[in-house]
Amino acid sequence: MRVHVLTLFPEMFGSPLAAGVLRRARELGTLEVWVHQLRDYAGGRHLQVDDTPYGGGQGMVMKPEPLVAAIEHVAAADAPRRILLSPQGIAFSHERARSLACERALLLICGRYEGLDERVKAHVDEELSIGDYVLSGGELAALVVLDAIARLLPGVLGNAASPADDSFATGLLEHPQYTRPEDFRGARVPDVLLSGEHAAIARWRRQQSLRLTLERRPDLLAHAPLDATDRAFLRKLGWRDGDGG
Repeated sequence: MRVHVLTLFPEMFGSPLAAGVLRRARELGTLEVWVHQLRDYAGGRHLQVDDTPYGGGQGMVMKPEPLVAAIEHVAAADAPRRILLSPQGIAFSHERARSLACERALLLICGRYEGLDERVKAHVDEELSIGDYVLSGGELAALVVLDAIARLLPGVLGNAASPADDSFATGLLEHPQYTRPEDFRGARVPDVLLSGEHAAIARWRRQQSLRLTLERRPDLLAHAPLDATDRAFLRKLGWRDGDGG
């Protein structure tokens, strides 16, 4: 997969791309990332990429000319799916990451300032938001999207089962995890995890996943794949079918 990033601050991507999952994906050749400086597509002596908003108001607005020129340049070479990181976009999710991981090429467009000229949006395929809060720009959001996608690419995590067990991958939050020592300052690992009884361990993990989801993200239960055993366990905890929808 090739991912292009359009930004005013390419330097923000150096360290993240050189570490962890993103580094591994690039070293394997599974992921290529090309970071483009938006000012390279700006005209004039000052390479201006923003201007004051029509109608007045605070801050500056990103101009359409350099943005569209950059989008068209990348699109002509690679035909990527064009994604604008925007607080007005649909909420990014594990399902969306899984879908985007199947694309051949992506272009992530990072906004700045008070936003960008509305006419630019006619040149993108979709808008994505990583949450209901304000960032200084789309760079951090682009890195979140990149990381979420990279770990789903074949071979990147080493253990093919790892992504399938993560929170949200099954529609639920992940069960608690433990490792050595068995006793840490009086807090012991649950006996079932030491039993070697695989069926009992699987049942405990599923129940803990259901319990955590009910406590912290009950809204997820409305769409999670629940069987009769799951529903019976949740009802014992006070859940009713239809809660959290």
